[in-house]
Amino acid sequence: MFENLQEKLELALKRFRGQATITDENIQEALVEIRRALLDADVNLNVAKKFVDDVKEKAVGTDVKGKLLPEQLIVKIVRDELVELLGNNQSDIIFSSATPSVIMVAGLQGSGKTTFCAKLAKNLRKKGRQPLLVACDVHRPAAIDQLKSLGKTINIPVFSEDSKDAVKIAQNAISYAKRFARDVIIVDTAGRLTIDEEMMNEVTDLSKTLKPTETLFVCDAMIGQDAVTTAKAFHDRLNLTGIVLTKLDGDTRGGAALSVMTVVGKPVKFIGTGEKVDALEPFHPDRIASRILGMGDIISLVEKAEQEFDEDQANKLEDKIRKNQFTFDDFLEQLKTIKKMGSIRDLLGFIPGMDKAMKNVTIDDKAFSKVEAIILSMTKQERTNPKILNGSRRKRIADGSGSTVQDVNRLLKQFEDMTKMMKNISRGGKSRFLQNFGLPQGMGF
Repeated sequence: MFENLQEKLELALKRFRGQATITDENIQEALVEIRRALLDADVNLNVAKKFVDDVKEKAVGTDVKGKLLPEQLIVKIVRDELVELLGNNQSDIIFSSATPSVIMVAGLQGSGKTTFCAKLAKNLRKKGRQPLLVACDVHRPAAIDQLKSLGKTINIPVFSEDSKDAVKIAQNAISYAKRFARDVIIVDTAGRLTIDEEMMNEVTDLSKTLKPTETLFVCDAMIGQDAVTTAKAFHDRLNLTGIVLTKLDGDTRGGAALSVMTVVGKPVKFIGTGEKVDALEPFHPDRIASRILGMGDIISLVEKAEQEFDEDQANKLEDKIRKNQFTFDDFLEQLKTIKKMGSIRDLLGFIPGMDKAMKNVTIDDKAFSKVEAIILSMTKQERTNPKILNGSRRKRIADGSGSTVQDVNRLLKQFEDMTKMMKNISRGGKSRFLQNFGLPQGMGF
């Protein structure tokens, strides 16, 4: 996410290294590079100009006090401006006092709109809500089938009818939601390859009828400024309440994320970071700004861990580690939990400095499968007491898992190292353990 922008901003800010003060001359040189970095990232021209002007106004003439270095001060100013550009505060979903609350989701075809509906439904259920998905893309049968399939996957009901009247379907869905105690309905509307009048009239009629508490527009971040232009066109007709940016895990320059809030005047509420129904994150401007500047996002990483780690299991695991009873069975459970959190490359992006350090390193999530195969090829006794693994046992495990004896030896060494590391970490208590959980060095990449 934002890799190119991050790299170019870092080069621009390097100009202040070794400088004693911030002057008109050195700030001007850096601002030219910052502006170029923003434009290369496909940030809106007017947004980039205002950003650079604001940074200059705050930087020039600012006293560098104490042990603070000019480069540290300019990084802080740039970060603060990025946070402001991105919306300052995280914006939550708004619900109506009367049930069901209606969330209408709009966007172009292929933007990830239907998948987002399912992601949002699962997210809201985790928070105690009872969502209902509503299929109102009556022009594309595949969209209805997709929503039904996603609903089945996450075990959330989907309301649909054999009708071409999207407004009537939505009205009937509200009645259904009231009858079956569904407190929020998520309406998937029709998408097109481009904006057209028929589509805009239909979503406008839906909006007037449903009077949704939230109207979210799903933007494909990979199409850059076109995403911002499209969002503005929808906002002019629908009065959007929020933006969702999808495909930020792809080869995107990220300019849409930095422009859309300013151009449309509405907050980004969620970002999609993958195809899986769990790959949805609330949009935190301060955290995204830190990630753009290569500072990582440890808070989000810990939140991801806490969502997947069961508290009772964490307590039992910590107790096992303290008593030196951590086994390969426990290790296997931790691998499964970490896999649920996302790809290792994405997880490393949350750690300060890791994006840069791992830039040219190949990280293979499939390595997990090899590790699992090796562990599952062990007997129960071997997983509990790896010390009994002599040469012949290791050869049998290698043959059984389709790996080599060297692979088995490497895993045993990594397991031993990780056991020692986790034992040291666990001395800080469960909260510290959760914040410092890790993988053995070299596994997966």
